[in-house]
Amino acid sequence: MKKLKDIVRELNLKVLSGVSNLDREASSGCCCDLLSWVMANGKKDSVWITVQTHINIVAVASLLEIAAIIIPSGMPVDEKTISKAETEGVVILSSQYDAFQLSGMLYNMGLRKDA
Repeated sequence: MKKLKDIVRELNLKVLSGVSNLDREASSGCCCDLLSWVMANGKKDSVWITVQTHINIVAVASLLEIAAIIIPSGMPVDEKTISKAETEGVVILSSQYDAFQLSGMLYNMGLRKDA
């Protein structure tokens, strides 16, 4: 388990939404852009890496009680998505690293798929 605030600090992530929820702990991770796959296989308290930035990612994260969404490669996130995430209490983070790099870094921090 790793607190989101520690992940943010260690990976130099930008907090786009959910700053009040950074004390939450994350136990695992997943990296996928197919929302239906995440809905079927995602886990509560996981960190989800995706290049999807539309409002539907907030619904999926909220439904599964995902700890945080990380948007890789400095991709822009629509204000509508950020606003909905704030309303739902969903943490969205942004990184300059790509998804492959982020996956390795999170793995090295102790977040595993089957945690």
